[in-house]
Amino acid sequence: MGDKMVETEKKHIGKVVNYFTNISVAIIELEESLAVGEKISIEGDTTNLQQTVESIQIEHKAIKKANKGESIGLKTIGRCRKGDTVYKITEKV
Repeated sequence: MGDKMVETEKKHIGKVVNYFTNISVAIIELEESLAVGEKISIEGDTTNLQQTVESIQIEHKAIKKANKGESIGLKTIGRCRKGDTVYKITEKV
């Protein structure tokens, strides 16, 4: 009975505006801030990826946190598509 239910909450934070297959990088327009280490979910008609953000780039420069309104480059663990929705996943215990 010591197991705690971990609830996750998804918050819409942006959308994929471009994807580069050869380097597995998505260009995401942010509607909320996003930082390295946070968990995200990228979802669309044929996309369903969950990953921890390893690195964020703006204009080929690595940054730790991106803010609302910025377009970022994000390395993804799988293929995503233009128009896919990006969610930030937070855990509630």
